[in-house]
Parts: sequence; structure tokens; C-alpha cells
Amino acid sequence: MAVSPAADSQLDLSDRSILITGGTGSFGRRFAATVLRNYRPRRLIIFSRDELKQHEMRQSGVEGGVFSHPSVRFFLGDVRDVDRLRRAMQGVDIVVHAAALKQVPACEYNPFEAVLTNIMGARNIIEAAIDRGVKRVLALSTDKAVNPVNLYGATKLCAEKLFVQGNAYSGAEGTRFACVRYGNVVGSRGSVIPVFLEQRSTGKITITDPRMTRFWLTLDQAVQFVLTVLPQMHGGEIFVPKIPSMNIGDLAKAVAGDCKVEQIGIRPGEKLHEVLISEDEARHTLESERMFVIQPHHPWWTDKVGHQGNPLPDGYTYSSSNNTEWLGLDDLRTLLKDGSVQS
Repeated sequence: MAVSPAADSQLDLSDRSILITGGTGSFGRRFAATVLRNYRPRRLIIFSRDELKQHEMRQSGVEGGVFSHPSVRFFLGDVRDVDRLRRAMQGVDIVVHAAALKQVPACEYNPFEAVLTNIMGARNIIEAAIDRGVKRVLALSTDKAVNPVNLYGATKLCAEKLFVQGNAYSGAEGTRFACVRYGNVVGSRGSVIPVFLEQRSTGKITITDPRMTRFWLTLDQAVQFVLTVLPQMHGGEIFVPKIPSMNIGDLAKAVAGDCKVEQIGIRPGEKLHEVLISEDEARHTLESERMFVIQPHHPWWTDKVGHQGNPLPDGYTYSSSNNTEWLGLDDLRTLLKDGSVQS
């Protein structure tokens, strides 16, 4: 059975006020451009702390000039500042929370900063959204939040818990909070592909371990998944898309097949394989054709979250190593050529 829609299954982003935290990042820009091209939002608020990136978004020609649309608002602010968030969320219907510190080494070296942005920032989003009567908040998470081995993953795990149980603070009729969790985004900031492309000119590329696998999706797929689950969320779910895995050795061949490969070993805070659904989570997860829905352990705010689907078998894990769908060399080369990644 497919996952059933929520009561607001016909959610239309036209004539809605939408706020995107981290709106100048890779995801935020693509999400904003997609919404502006396909809907007629009353307001689309780009909330970020970087005035230069906001200025660049305003410039004509960027994303076809779509950010010059009269509904767009550029709002300087930091998710660490709850008062600024309350001001920004005045009259807002939907919040997509994409702001985060996500570079693993930077989070390890600056742990307090990672906690302040990724954890306390999540709390501030929840507080401000409830205070301002926002209807829906959807937060972006990562496979690194599952059984985390680095601080970035640990902060995102904590943020997931806050958003899931934040529904208990808003009550049965208040703001609804949910999360999406997915893997590496092709060509996003911090992706390994730009590193390979830069190294290619030297004739040598470095890889950590040729056995390493990762979940992989394009930026457009990430945006479409968020747009798909926004109407379905009841509050407390973690939505996980079914996406392919790729092998880092194959990726190196696809990007720089003629280059010498130097193996440097797995870096601190990295895993050989990533997991999107752990064995413990699988016991309360439902599967549909295109996604999994991890249902909350403690839905105190409602008697039933309301999704339908097939339960997962005992012992199930959704790992990048045991995935049934893989990107081969030809698939990876296609991604490099079709504009998803500029080579």
C-alpha cells in the first residue's frame, strides 16, 4: 500500500507564505526557484545570515532571474537568534529548515558552534514557529544522524528528536513538525565531486577507501521529495526517500578515469557505509513504493499519526551497502553530463 496522504493532501503553495532557513545554500536556492516557477506564493522569505549570498541571489540572470519575483523577501538573520526568527515568521504558513553547519571537520574543531546552530537553532525554530502559529515545519536531516560517529551527525540526531517531539509542545491543533532524511546530494557544497574535478587537472585524485559507499540523489530530487511530503505530514514523522547507492571507487573512475588514484584511508568521523534507517527504527517504519515513513515512538499529541504502508521485516536496515538500487559507471557519467554536476 502507498503511504496515505494527510488531511491537507491538496496542499498548494500558491498564496502561502513560505520561509526557508539557509535559503542561500544549495538546497535553499533550488527549492526557492522551484516554488517560484511552479506556484504563486504570497511571500517567499529567504532567511540566512550571509548578506553577500543574498545580494548575489537578487542579481538578474541568477536562476533565470526568478529571484526578482515580487513575492521574494530577503531576511538577514541567524537561527541562533530566536527573536529574529519570531519577527521573520510573522504571518508565515510553512517553514522549510535547511540551515545548518554541516562540514564534518569544521564541526569537530568548533563543537560549541555546531551545537549552537544545529541544536539550539532547531529549538529556536520550534519556539518561534509555535509562537507565530506556523502551520507546518519540515526540517532537513542526513544519514549521518543514524548511529552517528561525528559531532555533525550527533547534532542532527538531536535536532531530529527535537523536531519530532516538538509536536508535544504545540499540542493537537498547533504547529506540525516533521523531518526528511536523505543521503549525499550530487554537486552540493561539500560534495566530493568538486574535489575530484579540481584534482583531475593534476593527474592524481585521492580517495579514502574504494569500498566506501554512499546514498546519492540530485538536488532536484531532494527538492521534489520535500514538496512531495509537505502535504503528507501529520507531525512527528521522518520521511526517507528510496534512493540509489554509489561506490566511491566507481565515482572516481567516472570523474577522472585516466588519473592515478591514491588511497588515503578513512578520515576521522567517517564511516565505510552510511545508514538511512537503523534496525531499531525499522520496527516502527512503514514502506511505500517510493519512500519510508519512520513513525514517532511517542506521539503524545495525537492518538494516531495516520499513515498506511507495509511494515518492515525483523532485522531490516536501510544501508548504502545493502541497497537494491545502485548507480553504475554509466549512471554516474550521465549525472556529470546532464547538468546535475558541472564538470
